[in-house]
Amino acid sequence: MSTRRSAQAAVSPAALGFPEADAAPARARSAGSVVGDAASPAALAKLEAAIAELNALAIEPLLRRAVDALRSEDHQTGCDCALAALERDEKNGMAWYLLAIAREKAGDFKSSVQAYEAALGLIPDQAEVANDLGRLAYRMGMKEIAEQLFLHYLAWRPDSHEAANNLACAVRDQGRFGEAIEVLRPAITANPTEPLLWNTLGTVLSEQGDMEGAVTFFDEALRLDDGFCKARYNRGNARMALGEVDAALDDCESAMALVVAEDERLMMQLARSNLRIARGEIGPGWDDYEARLQPRFADAVHFLAERPKWTPDADLAGKHLLLIGEQGLGDEVLFANMVPDILEALGPRGALTLAVEKRLVPLFQRSFPSARVGAHATFKVDGVTVRAAPFVEDWQTVDLWTPIASPLRRFRRSVDAYPDRPRFLTADPGRVDYWKGVLEQAPAGPKVGLLWKSMKLDGGRARFFSPFAAWEPVLKVPGVSFVNMQYGDCGEEIARARTEFGVDIWQPPGIDLKDDLDDVAALSCALDLSVGFANATSNIAAACGAPTWIISVPGAWTRLGTERLPWYPQARVFLPPAFGQWAPAMDEVAEALKSRHLIG
Repeated sequence: MSTRRSAQAAVSPAALGFPEADAAPARARSAGSVVGDAASPAALAKLEAAIAELNALAIEPLLRRAVDALRSEDHQTGCDCALAALERDEKNGMAWYLLAIAREKAGDFKSSVQAYEAALGLIPDQAEVANDLGRLAYRMGMKEIAEQLFLHYLAWRPDSHEAANNLACAVRDQGRFGEAIEVLRPAITANPTEPLLWNTLGTVLSEQGDMEGAVTFFDEALRLDDGFCKARYNRGNARMALGEVDAALDDCESAMALVVAEDERLMMQLARSNLRIARGEIGPGWDDYEARLQPRFADAVHFLAERPKWTPDADLAGKHLLLIGEQGLGDEVLFANMVPDILEALGPRGALTLAVEKRLVPLFQRSFPSARVGAHATFKVDGVTVRAAPFVEDWQTVDLWTPIASPLRRFRRSVDAYPDRPRFLTADPGRVDYWKGVLEQAPAGPKVGLLWKSMKLDGGRARFFSPFAAWEPVLKVPGVSFVNMQYGDCGEEIARARTEFGVDIWQPPGIDLKDDLDDVAALSCALDLSVGFANATSNIAAACGAPTWIISVPGAWTRLGTERLPWYPQARVFLPPAFGQWAPAMDEVAEALKSRHLIG
């Protein structure tokens, strides 16, 4: 195999020791990201100086031409020159380094990773190679590998505030917030006027749920550099969480006017979509939401579909449409709110195929019997998340396809467009009757299902769920028979309710609350009420029309600028007065529970 072909060969994450990762939800995230640009003017000047010191006269002109091409952003020429140099000397680390930079700038991350690794092995004294490879690993979601590379870089550059920042970001994203602060503390002491470090410190606090503290540090970053778009964007996210939606939107749009990098602009556009929707600007918000599908968006899911993509102006009458579920499990349920409208638009001569998470297939097939429902498949290809509909055999029968959230742009452009339907999913009636019989075995009293967390509490997601201790006033409402509806490992909380609150949370027998979602839907409908935070189960219960109380948070975009959940007209929303102030909301839930059941 020639050097040119080997440099461009596919590289799997497993072959490089990179772990597989789940698809990231399309949500606004912090821009306390790693920094460094291998193709910056300063970096390229340093490379030129290093090339001048090489004892490689035969390829030096090619290396210089590669640098010149990168300087003018001609990434293809830079790649070609680097490859030509490698044809003459495949052990030249500088040529591999230039190839890595060219492929990264062209968006070919899999080849770039291989080239950076080759360069690091050949010129280990060039610490910038480790930093650049770390940046790429970080971008591809390989945070543990990025951490090790940044540690290597920091060992070479202990006084570099950028090195400390990058390491702190990798540590923060693994949930080790205290360690991230300890990495940043000496760097800030040595560089108190560096806005980058204050911004990253703010992101650590926001990930922990301390939004007011985070705003303080974002303010300091902006005091030092009023044009620091990432800090302005991050302050907007924190303000949204605090319920200051108008101020948050101002920050986000100001940041978008300053940002240059396309991936960062798309991330901010996604944040703006949430802000617009939260403010009631629903149509423009759904338009912005399309940023999640752009290839340059860091968390984009790439859909494998061989037919034309649906657009809002497409005539659906008589067409065969493929809808592919996206985001998390709860999102797939939420977005299915408009499937009845889509079926109506397709008409009697049209056809709908639904690709959803495999655990949802039975529930969705019953709910939409005229549709064909199958399971989508998601996998990683060189750090890119790919989703397919493998059960579709004949793609020629499909006229159009679309991710399931995109038709919101057409069917849900205002609050009034959300119909007052009692439900849009249908639980199995026979299993509902079965569970009503089983629930008679539970302690006497109204049967109230409890949901207090999500399976995915990584990163900053935990900040949107109260500590279990906050449930005390609800659990102590007398006369209620509490039923566990919480999937995942919850034995510790159930034991704590018994020992600390004197409450037995009844465990329904013979059901897998995580995987048997069709039966979960039936059990939800058999209960008198389900109470909890928004997670997959509460979305299923509400979509099936079961009585559901959902504890929301300030600035939640799913409320569409209202104090309710238009997706689920029968659901009641309880809202803390401020971010993280759970006690008043829990007291309100407890009082409502007493009033509803005339007990206590």
